[in-house]
Amino acid sequence: MRSLLAGRDTCVVMPTGGGKSLCYQLPGAMQPEKTVIVVSPLIALMQDQVAQLTQMGIPAALLNSSLASGEQSQVMRKARAGAYRLLYLSPERLAREDTLEWLQDIPISLFAIDEAHCISEWGHEFRPEYRQLSRLRVNFPDRPIAAFTASATQRVRHDIIHQLQLRDPHKYIASFHRPNLRYVVRCCDGRSQPDLLIRALRSYEDGNIIVYAPTIAKVEATAEFLCGKGIPAIPYHGQMDAGERRLNQERWMSDDVRVLVGTIAFGLGINKAAVRAVIHLSLPKSIEQYYQEAGRAGRDGLPADCVLLWQKRDAGLLAHFIEQVSDAAEKQRAWQRYHEIRGFAESSRCRHLQICRHFGETPKWKTCDACDVCGSEPDWLAAPEEVETAALRKLKSRPTSKGRPIQPLRAQKDAPAEVDPGLREFLREWRRETAKQQKVPAFVVMHDTTLDEICRYRPGSIAALLQISGIGERKAVLYGEKILAALRQFRVQARAAGTDH
Repeated sequence: MRSLLAGRDTCVVMPTGGGKSLCYQLPGAMQPEKTVIVVSPLIALMQDQVAQLTQMGIPAALLNSSLASGEQSQVMRKARAGAYRLLYLSPERLAREDTLEWLQDIPISLFAIDEAHCISEWGHEFRPEYRQLSRLRVNFPDRPIAAFTASATQRVRHDIIHQLQLRDPHKYIASFHRPNLRYVVRCCDGRSQPDLLIRALRSYEDGNIIVYAPTIAKVEATAEFLCGKGIPAIPYHGQMDAGERRLNQERWMSDDVRVLVGTIAFGLGINKAAVRAVIHLSLPKSIEQYYQEAGRAGRDGLPADCVLLWQKRDAGLLAHFIEQVSDAAEKQRAWQRYHEIRGFAESSRCRHLQICRHFGETPKWKTCDACDVCGSEPDWLAAPEEVETAALRKLKSRPTSKGRPIQPLRAQKDAPAEVDPGLREFLREWRRETAKQQKVPAFVVMHDTTLDEICRYRPGSIAALLQISGIGERKAVLYGEKILAALRQFRVQARAAGTDH
């Protein structure tokens, strides 16, 4: 943030949930009558971030094909007047000549390039339209450019800096080690995989779960299979109607349904902290892709599982698609990624260590105690029989790589003990209804961590509510009285039922 406020080019690599958005949003909020131009690849991601900023009283807007022409003209007019602190554009929009022309009239403070690994042919999600962003330096030579990504190897980082023509950039590379995640890899077959998936899903009794499937057909079939087994699950993929896809995402975000089965189209920018497991049903295309997708688990810092249930035929399918690539250089890069992810899946070396070394980080430790190779496996994987419910189990703690005991995943609904599960569900229902009325995702109204803190402290006034992390003056004005009323209503109902603590 200091680098950006000082007008320096920057390159920022932080894991999923590490705070990348805050790095450019806060400087944007601090500079009145100036605008941060944010380049983002997904319409849904832009919409969510603009909704969150607006809720906090920070003027923000987006400009893309989802807006009617009249709305687009209005956004452009207000942008020229410096009305927005942050303005979100797609790389395709920014590549247009007319866009570059009217941007010259906007009081731009800096350019923030999100998912910057897309600019590199060595990146796992190369997008040709990102190459056009090199024109920013030519057209706006005096404006700082900041590149942000969660998954970039050393080679990709150098390519990002080269392609964007960053000038002596300040580099911030966070550690790729996330000790609260447990990596579990199991090679299985078509008969055992569904059974393992069912056992896994029944063992995680709290928090949300993402299941990644390799194809649209597999997404639909898996969601239907799970529902048939009594596990409510919803699908998400690129060929669904946009409204239905959005609705399914919002149902998952607001805890209506805990399990979402999706293709890799799901997840970019998802701001959900309490994801207890991410389960892959096929071998990803690269370690970078796997790290980014698996990293959507455990953003709240609590233990979470990253499970890869792959089959030998996945490798054959990846190889088949690589052979269809006509460009020789791209084919070579694809084969390199293939050998890296296959090596990760079949190796007997610590999973955390492999990931860190892949991204150019050399940890001092040799074993993590938080992956299957280092001896940490979930009960549902080790036990051949149907997993018992958590209520029947004796809960055991498991260590992290730093030796601190962490409560098992299924114990988390009891930690911290002072959070009343009944009150939490009562407030979640209030949040769901509020989000539905405002037509925004539930996390835009309030994050899970804020909701839990309200449960813990049960504020009795607006002043006390303002002491809760995540409740600022704007949120207090919007929701303060309603939250206090909900707390009073719960107290009355609990007394009537004789369950108030």
